Amino acid sequence: MKSKKIKTSTCIRIRYLILFTLLFMGMGIHNVIAQKTMQTTGDVLLFALPTTVLGATLIIGDKKGTWQFTKGFLINQVLTVGLKEAINKPRPFNSGDKAFPSGHTSTTFQSASFIQRRYGWKYGIPAYVLAGFTGYSRINAKKHDGWDVMAGAIIGIGSTYLFTTPYQKEHMELTFFSWEDNYALGFKYKF
Repeated sequence: MKSKKIKTSTCIRIRYLILFTLLFMGMGIHNVIAQKTMQTTGDVLLFALPTTVLGATLIIGDKKGTWQFTKGFLINQVLTVGLKEAINKPRPFNSGDKAFPSGHTSTTFQSASFIQRRYGWKYGIPAYVLAGFTGYSRINAKKHDGWDVMAGAIIGIGSTYLFTTPYQKEHMELTFFSWEDNYALGFKYKF
């Protein structure tokens, strides 16, 4: 009787061991898929954000904004590629070289900061969230460390602020003020 209980007990333990092994393998596969999805999303945002910004400026007829975005984009790319070549920092986990600064991050932050600077925080906050996600995806994919991503964000934002001015749909504004028995009519023209 005792040997039958031991065999049954051992059999149950083996089943649990197999079950937990399969469960952990499934979780591992899930993590690999999630990490690959995150990296792919970051790669897609690298192209989606600047394309969306450029398309939006063309659709709304903001020729000045299109030119400002283009100048910022070009200087951002020149600085990023130039620093990558000059510094040639190795990537984490031996996945290549030219890690500093992160090109994905500089491009997405340049696009996000353009949106914020040109059209305001209402549109800028979601763009910054997407740019931040891209930076995080680069660290998660072990392509960059925090310094690479931070430098990319600074270069992207800085290149926008060199050329971008807030959008002014209305160049003329008529104002009216009254206090006690006084009235004032004002006219402003923004260049």
